[in-house]
Amino acid sequence: MTEFTVSARGDRVAYDRRGTGPALIFISGAGPFRAMDPVTTETAELAAAQGITTIVYDRLGRGESAVEGRIDLDRELAAVAALLEVAGGSAVLCGHSSGCSIALAAAARGLPVTGLALWEAPLGPQDGGAREWAAEVDRLLEAGDLDGALVHYMKDIPPEYLAGWRQSPTFAAMVANAGSLRPDGESLAWAESGPHAELFAGIRVPVQVMVGMETLPIMLSAADAIVAAIPGAVQKRMPGAQHEWEAAPMAAELAAFVTVASAGTTDAKRGTA
Repeated sequence: MTEFTVSARGDRVAYDRRGTGPALIFISGAGPFRAMDPVTTETAELAAAQGITTIVYDRLGRGESAVEGRIDLDRELAAVAALLEVAGGSAVLCGHSSGCSIALAAAARGLPVTGLALWEAPLGPQDGGAREWAAEVDRLLEAGDLDGALVHYMKDIPPEYLAGWRQSPTFAAMVANAGSLRPDGESLAWAESGPHAELFAGIRVPVQVMVGMETLPIMLSAADAIVAAIPGAVQKRMPGAQHEWEAAPMAAELAAFVTVASAGTTDAKRGTA
């Protein structure tokens, strides 16, 4: 059943909470929300059955998290901060696609994150063009061209992916929610704004970067770059294709990661008590 919390910015955020134990918050990438993302829901259900709390929320401007006005990265991070409070004050963040750059930004800004589980982060190299690309998405949104903004956002994906999405009954909802893409663009532009080792210097929690067995070259190079930039970060290949994971193995991996990350945080707190 849907629950709601209110962020420090006054935004009403819709979420599903399952299970008990150390917490995991899923941050989706561009477009999806709970009603159109059965894989994340199934993953959350399976992981919750393995001894953790899972929270799946509708990003601002999507699904039941309806908001007015401009949605930017700061506003999205305020929603994440509110969900961390719901989770008991801290949690692991699981980012999917551009949800990874939002999760990285949350950790880098000092939100109470106990770990990062990142699925296929599409990070480019420093000054790789994300700033200009995000600016064009923003320009199209300001002009009211929601379809154009969404298509430009997806300009680098394989054409067959976009063609398939256009035939999906959920594509119209993705167009309608295109204003929610700004935090994705801003976070990806931030991730290209300097050397990763400098941008991610404040991240000192367990980080696991995952890519599917069938994936795109940018996902592999981004995974390598994140692991190189964050001390102790690890990379894993997981069952998955077309930018999506398989629910059962992902749930088991996440439950194990959250349990270990939470235990490490608890031990660190005891050591400073």
